[in-house]
Amino acid sequence: MNKVYIRHILFILVSSILTFLVSCNPTQTKEQEEFRQPNVVLIFLDDGAFDDFQPFGNPRYPTPNVSTLSKEGRSFYNFYVPQAVCSASRSALLTGCNPGRTKVFGAHGPRQKGLDPQFATMGEVMKQNGYATACFGKWHLGDQPETRSHARGFDETCGLMYSNDMWKHHPEGSKYWGQWDLQYWENGEISIDSVDHDDQKMLTTWYTEHAVDFIARNKDNPFFLYVPHSMPHVPIYCSDKFAGKSGTGLYGDVMMELDWSVGQINQAIKDNGLEENTIFIFIGSDNGPWLSYGDHAGITRFREGKGTIFDGGVRNSCIIKYPGQIESGTISHKAFSSIDILPTICKVTGTTLPENEIDGKNVWDIVMDKPDAKNPHDYYPFSFNSEFQGVISGDGNWKLHLPHVYRTVLKSGVDGQAGKYTYPEIDTALFDMVHDPYEKRNVVDAYPEIAQTLLQHTSQHKDLFYSENPSVE
Repeated sequence: MNKVYIRHILFILVSSILTFLVSCNPTQTKEQEEFRQPNVVLIFLDDGAFDDFQPFGNPRYPTPNVSTLSKEGRSFYNFYVPQAVCSASRSALLTGCNPGRTKVFGAHGPRQKGLDPQFATMGEVMKQNGYATACFGKWHLGDQPETRSHARGFDETCGLMYSNDMWKHHPEGSKYWGQWDLQYWENGEISIDSVDHDDQKMLTTWYTEHAVDFIARNKDNPFFLYVPHSMPHVPIYCSDKFAGKSGTGLYGDVMMELDWSVGQINQAIKDNGLEENTIFIFIGSDNGPWLSYGDHAGITRFREGKGTIFDGGVRNSCIIKYPGQIESGTISHKAFSSIDILPTICKVTGTTLPENEIDGKNVWDIVMDKPDAKNPHDYYPFSFNSEFQGVISGDGNWKLHLPHVYRTVLKSGVDGQAGKYTYPEIDTALFDMVHDPYEKRNVVDAYPEIAQTLLQHTSQHKDLFYSENPSVE
């Protein structure tokens, strides 16, 4: 038989087989062709309270835009952060690492190094996957050239490098932050050398305007937009367009402007035809309210607030919207933590996890509210500054406090002045968070086996991350 003829027959045979194999698996090919990287919007407030917004609470001022977002997505009532202080909480969110691993504790001041660059941020991992990235708001993860936001994976940036009270106008003067000028940065450069009171009034507006503009300019590209607002951390300010609008005082005005910001960003997503392909995450605070500031702080139904591991400090409101994937207008009481956001987003967007080890895990099945979804963590740790103080079970049903001193308000401040704390001590305590979410009744003696299991987890965690008492840089 002619060799040319044989080769021709083999070519036809092989081509037919390949065509048959492809036709037998059309679904995979179709899915691959239709997959589009979803955009990610992440809004993170500062020192808010669980009950600041409807539907989580019933504040005296209206919050229609957060209410709308909750109707369009799923509201999570058992969302936790590992430490109820600014820098530690932000580091955990952006790295997927507990404070014990990164050694980012408490609130870092001006010119401090902050988060070590060996720990990748969400901005860095998303950027490596082809995402346009932006951070508009309060950074508070380092104030050195190599640790500011523009050097940590964000293409576009604006805002403050630390809390808005770390300035020369602090009511207690140099006791805390000295005579530092509070600087406003844009894209790695200082644009306002010394922020004044009028500038503070515009922070929420400026962050929002940058966010809306970024969305419009990147509507044809996948993007990650991170908006960590400075408010309602004291000193609280709002723009003239919201001054007096709530009728409940300055705090209500500030919350209404933050609600407006959520609405502006949500509407920008819709106006640019991106709603169906955008994961929108709203987290109501990095920690609980700074209760000593009284009428300049929010209200939480849970025990205590900022700076404690009681739920008033570490449980925050959360809404996640992803049309077609997450059922709208739904509520979930399944527990998860801010450290899980990074690996979950990586999973959904097809982004490679950081090379460094992380503590968070993919909880997409929980976010999707699958009936058989179980939290992959045995426990979540809680700390205050460099002191490890307790854990909660992965399902959120049980919380164990190790013996520690905590702060509780003795006298609330008014009109932006700090009140006074007293410092009682709690012994080893176990709380049934299903039947006692307000942590009133210690049941450590009634459930010795559960207490022992959680004590074993605390011992393991302490050995791993707290064998030496680390110091804040």
